[in-house]
Amino acid sequence: MTSSQTSKKQELPPTAWAVLGLLSFPGERTGYELKKWADSSLRFFYWSPAISQIYAELRRLEELGYAASVRSGPEEARAKRRYGITPAGREALAGWASDVTEVGPPVLKHGLLLRVWLGHLAEPERLRGMVTEHLERTTEELDAVREAMAHAATEPDWAFPVLALRW
Repeated sequence: MTSSQTSKKQELPPTAWAVLGLLSFPGERTGYELKKWADSSLRFFYWSPAISQIYAELRRLEELGYAASVRSGPEEARAKRRYGITPAGREALAGWASDVTEVGPPVLKHGLLLRVWLGHLAEPERLRGMVTEHLERTTEELDAVREAMAHAATEPDWAFPVLALRW
C-alpha cells in the first residue's frame, strides 16, 4: 500500500467503513443489494446510507484496492456491477474494527426529543400527538428488527449482526 493509500485509509468516513463492512459478508453484491442490506440491518443502530453514498463509497473503495467489481455479461439487458471485498479491504476493515481509538461516544440525534425539550413552546395536544405517532412508528420498527433478527439467525455469518440488532 502506498503512503497516499495509507493516508486515504485513515481519512475514510464511517460510511465507507459501513459499505466495506457490508461487503465483508460472503458473496458479491450490487450497489442496490447493498442498499437493501443496509436498510435491513444498519439502519436499526447506525444509519442506512443513500444509494448515491453507497456508489460513491464503492468507487472510493475500488480506488484504494479494498473492493473489486465485475460487470455482468452481455446476456443481461442492463449490465450490473457486482462488488466484493479484496484481501486488502478485509485487512483494513479488520484493523479499523479493532481500533478502539476511533470509537467515541454514541451520538443520538432525536428530533422528537428536541421538540419535547422545547415543550414549553409547544401546544400540549400537538406534542402529545407527535409522541403517540413516534411510539406507533417505533413499535413497527421493533417488529422489523425482530423480523430481521429471525432471518439473520438462520445465517451463520450473521451471528454478530444479530448481536447488534439485539441492541
